[in-house]
Amino acid sequence: MPDTPLIRVAGLVNDSIVDGPGFRFAVFVQGCPHHCEGCHNPETWPFEGGTLMSADEIFARASKNPLLTGFTFSGGEPFEQSAALLPLAARIRENGYELAAYSGYRFEELLADPEKRALLEYVQTLVDGRFILAQRNLLLKFKGSNNQRVIDVPASLAAGEAVLDRSDRWN
Repeated sequence: MPDTPLIRVAGLVNDSIVDGPGFRFAVFVQGCPHHCEGCHNPETWPFEGGTLMSADEIFARASKNPLLTGFTFSGGEPFEQSAALLPLAARIRENGYELAAYSGYRFEELLADPEKRALLEYVQTLVDGRFILAQRNLLLKFKGSNNQRVIDVPASLAAGEAVLDRSDRWN
């Protein structure tokens, strides 16, 4: 039995170019409470299902790819599995990879929850906010609807409020 909790994974994508800049290893977690109308991944909503995997298993798969520039946690709702994702997030950052996450929660909601904040502290870029079908915009880079924000997490944690990432990489 592993010492760390297992991650309930809906899917893994190597060499993703749609889940952030560069070649990314995308970890889609199983389970989401938001149920956004028009969701791109409704099969990830149920909290049961998926495949249980350890942080070591996931990192081992990703580390075989010399082209990776970063990892992205998506879903489902990654912050519903904050404790399970912590060891993987730590390993990602210790090995010099960029870590991004997508969440239906707003930055302020994540900041207010100690367990979710613990994972947030490893994330460099957060795309936050629920997908709103009426605000869908296919011209946006790395997000689906106009209400969603691209957050510079380290700057936001230092400021105690959301600081938008204005770099060309994400916008």
